[in-house]
Amino acid sequence: MNTEDRSMLAARIAGDIPEGAYVNLGIGMPTLVANHLGEGDKEVILHTENGVLGRWIDAPEGEQDPDLVNAGKVPIKLLPGAAIFHHADSFAMMRGGHLDICVLGAFQVACNGDLANWHTGDPDAIPAVGGAMDLAIGAKQTFVMMDHVDRDGRPKIVPQLTYPPTGLGCVTRIYTNYGTFETCSDGNKVRALFVNPAVSREEIVRSTAVEVDFSGI
Repeated sequence: MNTEDRSMLAARIAGDIPEGAYVNLGIGMPTLVANHLGEGDKEVILHTENGVLGRWIDAPEGEQDPDLVNAGKVPIKLLPGAAIFHHADSFAMMRGGHLDICVLGAFQVACNGDLANWHTGDPDAIPAVGGAMDLAIGAKQTFVMMDHVDRDGRPKIVPQLTYPPTGLGCVTRIYTNYGTFETCSDGNKVRALFVNPAVSREEIVRSTAVEVDFSGI
């Protein structure tokens, strides 16, 4: 996914976050969502695993402070009202059910909402779970932001996970460069809520390992 596609995807997620929500942005692409919420458009409180609550944007060139970063170690600029606190307090918020939504990346998502995002099972890869398990279980909803297929062209929306799970039945929505999809607790399918106009429905069906229900569009 190129930079423009990532930006459009982040803007789509930002537009779907409801007024008043407390939202964690995970490492990687999800951090881009912070730049698309706008100032004063709606009241959304962001949370980052390493201990920031409020609103921020990526720090402009020349204003970067290596001690002020998001969970992905990207320098950020705090907006008025943001607070900094201890890492342990941040995890207490995550585990205590105080977050409405978390936005995470993924290697795979099963159609029933099971999530795999910390390890592919490759013995040469370095596992990196971080706080993903805490977030997947602690947040009221989990949104996934990812490419629709992996680098080898294989579907990332699957009937069952083949990678080690992060959380079971936790994902409610999947945002990809092909569209927005809702998981289903019953049936081997996902429900499309939005389709990227640049991608045909036929391509989406070919690139998804489960049935795609387009009735939600």
